[in-house]
Amino acid sequence: MSAIHLNCRECGAQYPLDARYVCQRCFGPVEVGYDHGGLAGDVAALRRRIQGGPQNIWRYADFLPAQAQPGPSGRASSRFGLPAGCTPLIRADRLAERLGIGEVWVKNDAANPTHSFKDRVVNVAAARARELGFDVLACASTGNLANSVAAHGAALGMTTYVVIPADLEEQKVLATGVYGTNLVQVRGSYDDVNRLCTELSGERDWAFVNVNLRPYYAEGSKTIAYEVAEQLGWSTPDRIVAPVASGSLYTKIAKGFGEWLELGLISGAPPVMHGAQAAGCSPVAQAWDAGHEVCRPVRPDTIAKSLAIGNPADGPYALDLARRSGGSIEAVDDDEIRAGIRLLAETTGIFTETAGGVTTATLAKLAARGDIGRDERVVLVITGEGLKTLDAVRGTFEAFEIDASFDQFEQDVERRVVTA
Repeated sequence: MSAIHLNCRECGAQYPLDARYVCQRCFGPVEVGYDHGGLAGDVAALRRRIQGGPQNIWRYADFLPAQAQPGPSGRASSRFGLPAGCTPLIRADRLAERLGIGEVWVKNDAANPTHSFKDRVVNVAAARARELGFDVLACASTGNLANSVAAHGAALGMTTYVVIPADLEEQKVLATGVYGTNLVQVRGSYDDVNRLCTELSGERDWAFVNVNLRPYYAEGSKTIAYEVAEQLGWSTPDRIVAPVASGSLYTKIAKGFGEWLELGLISGAPPVMHGAQAAGCSPVAQAWDAGHEVCRPVRPDTIAKSLAIGNPADGPYALDLARRSGGSIEAVDDDEIRAGIRLLAETTGIFTETAGGVTTATLAKLAARGDIGRDERVVLVITGEGLKTLDAVRGTFEAFEIDASFDQFEQDVERRVVTA
């Protein structure tokens, strides 16, 4: 393991690799610090080491904060819990043609075990929780994380507590409770849920993956960048379009590319980073439009519940990244989100949840504005499966109901399709 300490993102104070998430000196957030000096040098050998690893995120064990995981030369890691990662990167030529841009790739993280990118972060957090001696895995969630914590806990034989807003989509509630977790529904927003879990983390000896284990949990998102670079022939794309909720996924993808560029493991330049938010919960996009460096909390009101974090922890870092990379933070309304879901489905065959509708609609917005060059390679990050948010597409298409009659099929279906 190359992880050597936790360090404060604000004042730089360093701490041991224990369960903490804020700096004792300035109360800033802490993250994992690494020493990759031992990996520098023979790039070809490092690539072979990665390629020889398991078909999951632990092929990148040298860049993740867990000691007990076998490195890329091992195979046992593919049998640990519920392995995640190695999801498809799909060239979307029909989507690119529809939008009038040159080259689009879709990173479809709905192909993970519980059908969202959250399996990556929970896989890392659960590994570190076991190393630190925790027996209980818990989280505050807007839905996808609830599914993932419950499933990974079941696979590992750990007790789990999952705390969610009471108005969460039914599909996500059902896909959480089925694993036998302790499911707690809070009358309030995600921010209310997060406050409760922060209090509980101080009173219970539990591993809250996105509270007291957040520094380790967040590192799992870097593996999206590693996979994209490997799948693109050890190179970077020109642009990334990714959703922004807390801002962690968005910033960690950039961190992943940065680590490999620094080692000379991949070619190219750091990608331009575009963040996507729902207009009904867009504190980061609003701060971007206003030219602010911090985000003003908002009350969520959007169909994109998985992005409905009104007070994003990594909002300031997302704003800084967008500026440094030459990107932006965009917001799209609920009608645009539904249109984004339909656009992606019709052109790629990928059915995404509302968060993917946000990112696809944002890509369409950037294309219409002329922000994307014809010679640029763009990666669209899809984080979840459409079966989790079925209500978002209810009433958006027409079905033909007929008798079992050839004449009626010809008259009521074919003729209407031809004339449409």
